This record gives sequence, structure tokens and C-alpha cells, in this order.
Amino acid sequence: MRSDRFYVTTAIAYVNGAPHIGFALEVIQADVLARYNRLLGKEVFYLTGVDEHGVKLYETAQKVGMDTQAFADSNAVKFENLKTVLNLSNSDFIRTTSERHKRGAQKIWSKMFEKGDIYKNSYEGKYCVGCEAYLTEKDLDENGNCLIHKTKPTIIKEENYFFRLSKYSDKIRAAIESDELKIVPESRKNEMLALIGEGLHDVSFSRPKNVLPWGIDVPGDETQVMYVWCDALSNYITALGYEHESENFQKFWPASAQIIGKDILRFHAGIWPGMLMSAELALPDSLFVHGFITSNGQKMSKSLGNVINPAEEIEKYGVDAFRYVLIRDTHYGNDGDYTEKSAVMRMNTDLANDLGNLLNRTLGMMKKYFNSTLPVEFEKAQLDCEIETLFTQTLEKYHKYMGEFQLSKAFESVWEFVSRLNKYIDESAPWTLAKDESKQARLASVMRVLIEGLSKIAILIHPVMPGTTPKILAQLNIAYVGDEASLSLEGLERWEVVQGGHTVNSAEPIFPRIEVEAKN
Repeated sequence: MRSDRFYVTTAIAYVNGAPHIGFALEVIQADVLARYNRLLGKEVFYLTGVDEHGVKLYETAQKVGMDTQAFADSNAVKFENLKTVLNLSNSDFIRTTSERHKRGAQKIWSKMFEKGDIYKNSYEGKYCVGCEAYLTEKDLDENGNCLIHKTKPTIIKEENYFFRLSKYSDKIRAAIESDELKIVPESRKNEMLALIGEGLHDVSFSRPKNVLPWGIDVPGDETQVMYVWCDALSNYITALGYEHESENFQKFWPASAQIIGKDILRFHAGIWPGMLMSAELALPDSLFVHGFITSNGQKMSKSLGNVINPAEEIEKYGVDAFRYVLIRDTHYGNDGDYTEKSAVMRMNTDLANDLGNLLNRTLGMMKKYFNSTLPVEFEKAQLDCEIETLFTQTLEKYHKYMGEFQLSKAFESVWEFVSRLNKYIDESAPWTLAKDESKQARLASVMRVLIEGLSKIAILIHPVMPGTTPKILAQLNIAYVGDEASLSLEGLERWEVVQGGHTVNSAEPIFPRIEVEAKN
């Protein structure tokens, strides 16, 4: 793994509908990792995008009477706009209908074909349009319906190209076992190894154009279009300029982290590594597999009326609060549950009460006791040293958890420090110190610890709440030039930002308490 560069990807979203909260979670998780690694001083490339080919999209466009490309365009822009809606920092947005992607996908196909790993054969199987995949008996319920879509698959017999995935089954298993391709959490690694234990089978790699006229042409055969695997999965390299093996491709591949949902693990840990091995390309460093977002423990569906629209939540609560709730309440690899009641509780407790109140109290006391300017003389106490030591420990945990993709735990550790600073105020009792003229240096030291502590918190929360960081720093009157390049985690353990004579600004609520009646 390269220490100076970081390349993170999400799975590409299918443009058959509007963005949902599950995809919002994934792109926010990737954004948190991207912003964190920028704070470490790394050169970061963050990719997301959309998958625009396949039977499902073609048939939906036909039903609504639209040209397929026009239909794809109308939905793709909704996903591209997430950069603004969710305040993402992605470096690029790949569309599988773009020419650069088509040429790159055709290049990797040709490499695999030249290797002898793509061959033509007849195939008969049960095909689910919703899954865009052939199903085995394990994928069906007792009535023969798809386990996911609850519909009967179509029996299809056709001549396709196949990828000789079975050839790479043992090598893929060895890569996963050795963590050459690291899958986290461990439970997903074990799940994949169990699947590979049965042996990976060759997979259909194309569809006849008379069945699916919407896709990327197979090189050298105008009667066939690429199936989803070579088309969609190759986006991670085509966006980097794989076609010409560009500077970005040389610089950033292999990916440092690929973030995917648990439902597509076998494709990314099976077919994708096989494709890369066939094309003689390096494997990604790691796959981070997240769970789903539920509502009151139930899968979201239109029929239940519990579908969460990310844009609506952001309109109500703000983008930083929404991002924070998703990250804090979706634990490492598990499903997350989102309800208005739990979201409002988290926002009020963590953001309004803990962080917002800490900032307001600190600035309010600075104005009351020192007219907002710190005296030059300080009297440091043992309690101050304990706070400094605790922050060093917090920073260590933060780095550890971020490096392990345990994002919820990383920010939980930050909030433990926020809570400790609130307790520090009560223990130090500045209102009592202020009554004694001889305690002014001690009072100044307490204020300095709080201002410095808040400035450190502002940096730590930046990956998840990038809009809040400048607001806190502005109120603390600590320089911020307006972009991430001015922020760094380097040297954060040192307590030297705030010196005597430092002046703070007036307090303005950054997270007002939400008084609305929660629905759920």
C-alpha cells in the first residue's frame, strides 16, 4: 500500500431510479475516507459514478417511451448532483456510457481474450432482470422466485461469451486468505472464502445484441454486447485513463479502498479480481463491505412508506448533521437503522448539547471574564495535563479506527473527548475562579485548554462534517483559508495553537436544538 497516495471508489449506482439513502451512505463513507487521507497529506483520488447499461434500464426506458440514452441522462444527473447535495469531494464521476469508459472496457476485454480467458459457448439458465444476473437454485425461494425481487426468473437460452473465472479460483482464494486483497470486516472475508470453497465457475460475459441492443460492443463481434461484469466493474480503471495507461492510472492504481454493499461482495471479490488477474493488473488493496440502511428495523420500500429521501432530510436538518448521523449510527460492516426519532435524538444530544454547547459556553465565558482576549499569564494544573494526555489517546484511537474503516468508532472517540471537555468545565469551575483576583492566571489556562481543545475537535470532525469545521474555527478566530489544503492532522497532539493575547469571536449557534415532534 502506497503511503503518499490514496484511491477510494464506491460501487457505481444503477440509474434506473433516483438516489436512495443506501447509496448516500456509501458515497459519504468514501468521502470521509478521502477527506481524512487528505488531512494526512496524501494525494487523493475519489471516484464514484453510475452504471447505465443493461436489460433493466433498456426496458424501463421503453416503458416510459424515452430514448434509452435520454432516460439514462435524466437519471444520471441526479446522482452527479449528489456532489453538491451531500457536499462530496469526489475527484471524478464516471458514466459507463462515456466514450472513455467504453474504450477502456473494450481494452480489458481484449486483454482477457488474448489471454485465452474469454470463449464463446451456448448457455441456458434462469435470468432475473432485476438482478441483471443468472440465478442458481440457491438464489430462489421454495416457489422458484428470486429471493430479492420475488419474481420468477426468465428461462434464457443463447450463445454468449464466457469468462474463464474457474481458472483463477485458487489464486483468488489465496489472495483473500493472505490479505493481498483485504476484505473487511472479517465476517465478509469468511463469507467469500466459503463461497470460493465450492469453486468459482465460469460466468456469462456478453448478451446477443438482438436481445440487448443497449451496451458496449464486444471487440471483434458486432452481434454481441458486453454483460454487466466487464462493463460495470471496469469503471474503476477506465476512470483513471486505463485505455492509454495515463499518468493517473500509473499513479493511483491499485485502489487503496473500494467501498461496496454486502449484496455485491461476490462480484467484487470474485469476478473483479479474476478479471484483473487475467489482464495482469494489480488487485485493490482492500474491500470495505458495508451493510444496508433500514427504517425501524425494516427494509425500506415504497409500499411500506418508509423510504428515506436524503435530499429531504438535508433540507430539514442540514447536510453536516445528516452526514454525521449516518456515520455514527452505521456500525462497522453492519446494517444501520435510520428513523426521524433516532436522527433527531443524535443531532440534539451530540451536536446541539455536546459540541454546540461546549463552543457556546467557552466563547461566552471568554467574553464575560476576559472581554474575549486571553491574558498573557497562565497557571497550568494537573487537570490540564490530563486533558492533553486524553487527547493524545483520542488521536491514537481516531487514526486506528479510521485506518480500519471503523468510522463510527473513530467519531465516537472524538465525542468522548467532547464530553470530557464539558466535564472539565464543571471540574474547573471557572465561575468560581473568576471571583478570585489571584486565580486569573488559572482561569486563563482553563480557557486556553477549552479553545485549543475545540480547535483540535474542529479538525478531527472535518472528514464527516466539512461545513462545520470552518464555522468553529472562525468563532475561535483560528486561521482557515477556505480549503482542505490549509488543514492537517500533523502535529495535532501538540498544544501550542493558542497563546496569550489570542482573541476569540462571538458565539453563534452552529447546531440549534431541534424541537420538532419526531414521527417515528
